[in-house]
Amino acid sequence: MDRRIGILGLGTMGAAIARGLVGSLPAGSIAATRRAGESTPPDGDPPGVQLVADNRALVERSDVIVLAVKPHQVQQILEDLAPNLAGKVLVSICAAISTDDLQRWAGSKTVVVRTMPNTPCLIGRGMTVIARTTQTQPEQLALAESLFAPLGRTAVLDESLLDAVTGLSGCGPAYVFLIIEALSEAGVKLGIDRRTATLLAAQTLLGGAEMVLQRGEHPAQLKDEVTTPAGCTVDALMVLEDGRLRSTLIRGVVAAAERSRELRRLP
Repeated sequence: MDRRIGILGLGTMGAAIARGLVGSLPAGSIAATRRAGESTPPDGDPPGVQLVADNRALVERSDVIVLAVKPHQVQQILEDLAPNLAGKVLVSICAAISTDDLQRWAGSKTVVVRTMPNTPCLIGRGMTVIARTTQTQPEQLALAESLFAPLGRTAVLDESLLDAVTGLSGCGPAYVFLIIEALSEAGVKLGIDRRTATLLAAQTLLGGAEMVLQRGEHPAQLKDEVTTPAGCTVDALMVLEDGRLRSTLIRGVVAAAERSRELRRLP
């Protein structure tokens, strides 16, 4: 994609996208503004990204603007920038803000695409869902897919499912980190040093996830392959079921999705 990219709001997610894109675009293609109140991250700004002090200047120099600010900031920012956004492509990664609202605030001459990426985009292992609406043109979906493809995997879903996506894959890395932390703690309790226990837990989740993606089988089938009769795994699974791990994870995702819907209704 030979376009100039402007990232409006260089917070955690904006920086993850910037770092993921740097290697796939010509030098000087990416510029950004820092999100209001956001300080320089401990590992520094993404290399190869030009920092611009003013949002309007960023929009003027960019063909595609990635909107990465907090949801409550979106309306004011877009209404202020609307005259400068005409003819531009606006790609929003903001939770809970609908395409209709984005379009209304940015102006009818702006091409708007709503997406929901997650933080593993930082290492090229992200999951980005692109919202499809009745107004979305195939070329707009293709542009968004080309923007996020270097950052991991992409999928296209109807916009009505974006709150569910926020709860599942948008917030999902936090659930994974919590599970890794818990498994690591179990290893420590059983006598394994913490660094090695964390390695065992993280690599086990990574390997399991890769098997699901590569083999395309239902996770229950893969689980059965590990669960030998009268073996260790079935005892562990019984304890996890007693602790309602499955239903707790489901309820966690549903709670995050409901919160996304609430955010959309806030003034």
